Amino acid sequence: MILELTPDQRAFQEEVRAFARAEVAPRARDIDERNDVPRDLIARSGALGLTGVTIATEWGGAGRDYVSYALAIEAVAEASATVAVILAVNNSLVAEAIAEFGSRTQRDRWLRALASGAMLGSFALSEAQAGTDAANQQTRATPANGGYVLRGRKVWVANAAVADVAIVFAATEPGIGGRGTSAFLVPLDARGVGKIAGPDSLGVRGLGCVDLELDDVRLDPADMLGGPGEGFGIAMWALEGGRIAIAAQALGVGQAALDEALAHAKRRKTFGQPIANYQAVQWMLADMATELDAARMLMLKAAAAKPIQPRVSLEAAMAKLYASEAAHRAADKAMQILASAGYSRGSRVERLFRDVRATEIYQGTSEVQRMIIAARVLQSA
Repeated sequence: MILELTPDQRAFQEEVRAFARAEVAPRARDIDERNDVPRDLIARSGALGLTGVTIATEWGGAGRDYVSYALAIEAVAEASATVAVILAVNNSLVAEAIAEFGSRTQRDRWLRALASGAMLGSFALSEAQAGTDAANQQTRATPANGGYVLRGRKVWVANAAVADVAIVFAATEPGIGGRGTSAFLVPLDARGVGKIAGPDSLGVRGLGCVDLELDDVRLDPADMLGGPGEGFGIAMWALEGGRIAIAAQALGVGQAALDEALAHAKRRKTFGQPIANYQAVQWMLADMATELDAARMLMLKAAAAKPIQPRVSLEAAMAKLYASEAAHRAADKAMQILASAGYSRGSRVERLFRDVRATEIYQGTSEVQRMIIAARVLQSA
């Protein structure tokens, strides 16, 4: 087993890190405070291939492997969790889904622009009563005049405040759960699409989360992604890649927290010596470093498996579960080590502490990941 990155993967990782440190990190605090989507940074990210990392070059993407993609999301997340999630949604949940399930016409219309950063995508699955129970879609796509009429409301749709297109999931055969759910590519400037500001979030601010009110949105049959009733399967496929990306995002936040804790422990002195000399602090740092490295192994394992296995639901669930919880613990320990310096509003650790909490919730809570893992291991026992 080879555990080293290839020269190309390492070079790409360093390129992204340099971009993140030079252009993303200086903006991170402002993005959080203003709660504005940094559309210019996303366009710049597209120029580096970060809006379509795994998409083939013929469709405007960077044509890189999934490990490179995960490394890129982690590197960006060290600078800004928000920018990392914007990129993860566009890559995993939208561009990759269109590349995998879209028609030639759909790829021509959307994929090149999404992969290059000229457009931004969003993923509209969640509803007020369809979060963890994602098959319980109340949004309806009703056949009409040879096409469909879309009615319903989607909640917490990341990127949607400024996105150009959303993959919207709706029941085309109500009453049969996931088997009756279809997916549609909906231009967000279409008549009948309303964007409604949702609650102000604790962290990952600037993500452009809004609710989508769909009021008699008329769609052509060609707007359906995949076939009738295939939407739920498409969503679950996309979320596997998305969970690998969220594991990477969590790792980036956790690593940033560890870096802050290390620097403070070396700098801060009590009783005439750096607090890094005290065993209580050393053990916290040791736990943080060990857990993050273990999580990184799970994330890289899932990323390496993604292109060679039909499904990676188990690997993705393990990576997201462990990385998100390890990163949360790392941010918590960093807060403890920095004490009042970390607890102060506006400190980097305070922002990391708020941002990391979301990784245990979106794209499937930790409880959902445990359900997936348990089902798989029981099946194989």
